[in-house]
Amino acid sequence: MSSPATERRVRAASPPAPAPARAGRRTLRSRPPLARRLRDNWVMLALMAPGLLFFVVFFYVPMLGNIVAFEDYQPFIGFKDSALVGLANFQELFADPAFWESVRNTLAFAALQLVFFFPAPLALALLLNSLVSSRVKKFVQSVVYLPHFISWVLVVALFQQVLGGAGLVSNFLRDHGFSALDVMTDPHAFPLLITSQVIWKDIGWGMIIYLAALANVDQSLYESAAVDGANRWRRMWHVTLPAVRSVTIMLLVLRLGDVLSVGFEQFLLQRDAVGARAAEVLDTYVYYHGVVYGDWGVGAAAGLVKGVVGALMIWGANKLAHAFGEQGVYSK
Repeated sequence: MSSPATERRVRAASPPAPAPARAGRRTLRSRPPLARRLRDNWVMLALMAPGLLFFVVFFYVPMLGNIVAFEDYQPFIGFKDSALVGLANFQELFADPAFWESVRNTLAFAALQLVFFFPAPLALALLLNSLVSSRVKKFVQSVVYLPHFISWVLVVALFQQVLGGAGLVSNFLRDHGFSALDVMTDPHAFPLLITSQVIWKDIGWGMIIYLAALANVDQSLYESAAVDGANRWRRMWHVTLPAVRSVTIMLLVLRLGDVLSVGFEQFLLQRDAVGARAAEVLDTYVYYHGVVYGDWGVGAAAGLVKGVVGALMIWGANKLAHAFGEQGVYSK
């Protein structure tokens, strides 16, 4: 047993313990300077530069043009000299019955696409994922993915050749003694026609995302479920669908944020065939009022309202995703 004098000499000889550094200071000191991080990651930054420049030039810079919504804009005198009118363009917009008709059409088309088109890529991905032959998978994947690269001009032309008044279906009906069927000019069939065109063109694009998520599923989970007696449907319900839940919610959030953009070219190409009352949506309303009729202020006001509502939809859908325990598009 050591004496108190010996303990005092040991404490005096030992160096004092360093004071604990604050976590914030330690983090800042250990982090390399900005110039060094830029120099070390210049390759990745160079690869990101074209994409960043694209968004800056074609998305963020044009947002400055929203000032047109508050002006009596005249293209020949520019933004600076055009007279400010405050909210007059919005008052005229909300008093226009054609605007509310375009809103109703947009929401109706968006609801149809959300019900029929949104689950279609998932169903096709599940079907392909259940196939055993990899050659069949690659062949079907290539076939259904190819229409995504076809322009809407060709898509509408193909549907015209099949479902138009002089198309393949009408000629077949005439040859067998039936009356011709012209779906392309029928306003009542136009919503289903638009939805079928979207499914045919973009189902392969959405399928790729789900197939990438399904490729990361641990195959031992299927084996364990099979050992426990789960059939194919039970394995899909308890293993496959939970694996793609996060991806599905993220795509749903993005879809809800883009709910007012149902397609400009697709509707513009077929608007004259079925009439403005059946095919007028917000995108075509902005185009005709702002560009064709020269009412730039009202057209810009409609575009601004559409953008604000879309941003609020993304925010609300993302909050709903957080409530269900998912990350969504961005974290809290």
